[in-house]
Amino acid sequence: MVYLLGRKLIVVPGPSSRNLGFKVAEILGVNIVNLSIKFFPDGETYIKFEGEVEGETVVLIQSLNPPQDTHLLQLFLMADTAKDLGAKRVVAVVPYTAYARQDKRFLPGEAISINTIIKLIEASGVDRFVTFNIHEENILNRFRVKAESISAMRLLAEYFLKEGMANAFALAPDQGALRWAKEANEILKGGYGWLKKERDRITGEISVEEKTLDIKDRTVIIFDDIISTGGTVAAACKIAKSQGAKKVYAACVHPLLVGNAYERIMNSGCDGIIGTDTIPSRVSKVSVAPLIAEVLRDELSG
Repeated sequence: MVYLLGRKLIVVPGPSSRNLGFKVAEILGVNIVNLSIKFFPDGETYIKFEGEVEGETVVLIQSLNPPQDTHLLQLFLMADTAKDLGAKRVVAVVPYTAYARQDKRFLPGEAISINTIIKLIEASGVDRFVTFNIHEENILNRFRVKAESISAMRLLAEYFLKEGMANAFALAPDQGALRWAKEANEILKGGYGWLKKERDRITGEISVEEKTLDIKDRTVIIFDDIISTGGTVAAACKIAKSQGAKKVYAACVHPLLVGNAYERIMNSGCDGIIGTDTIPSRVSKVSVAPLIAEVLRDELSG
C-alpha cells in the first residue's frame, strides 16, 4: 500500500537498518536520502547526507543493536545534521532501543542509562521517537517529545498462524513477558501461561521455576520481547519439552542472539526461532516495515 497524502517525507536508512529503511520507503512511496558513512583511522565516525532535506520531514531509521554505542552516536549525528541542514521535522524510528533494560537504579550507584540516552536523543534535535516493544512502557513518559512503542507481537503470532499453528499455546518465559503471551493468544487462541524467573543482580545468573502447564502433545510458542543470551528461553524450552510438548518454538521481536545464544536455545530442544527485522539476524523472518509505514501515515497527511 502506498500513502501519498500531501506532506513530503524523506526516509534516511541508518547503517544499522538499511534494508528495513528501504522497505519502509517502498511501502510509503517516498524518496530516500542515502548516507555516506566511514570511520577515520582513529575510529571517529564520518557522516554525510547524499541529498537535500531542507524544509522536509526526515525519518531516520536506525536500530540500536550491537555495537550499541556506535549506532547511538550515528543516530545523534544523523539527527543533529538533518536539523542543521534545515529539516523541518526529524522523526527517529529506533526499532530496537538499547539501554532500555537499565531503567532504574537496581544497585546503589548505578547509572540509569536510559535516562541519559533520552536526554541525548532530544538534544540532537529529534521531534518524535518511535520504537518497538520497549522493555518498560513507563520509559516513554520520560521523553519531552512525542514517544511511542509499537508492538510487533501480533505480527509474530500471525506468522505462526500462517504456518498452520492455530491453537498453539503461548508461553511467557517470565511474568514480565506475560503481556506478550496474552497478545499472541488473541491471534492463536490456544491459551497462555507463564513461568517464574529469578535473576541474580550481581552475577546475572538466571533460574526458571518449573510449574505445571496444560501443554502435553501440544505446540508451544515462547514469546518474549528480547532474546539476548538465550538462557531464559532455553530454560523455558526444556521445561515445555519435559512436560510433553510436541513442538516448541521461540519468538521474539528483538533477536539480539548474543554469542552462542542461537545454539544454546536449539540445543535445549527448541524446534525453531523466529524474530523480526528490528535487528538483522539469521532468524529475522518477520518484517516490521508495514507497521512503521502505518505509524508514519500522520506525518504524510498532517
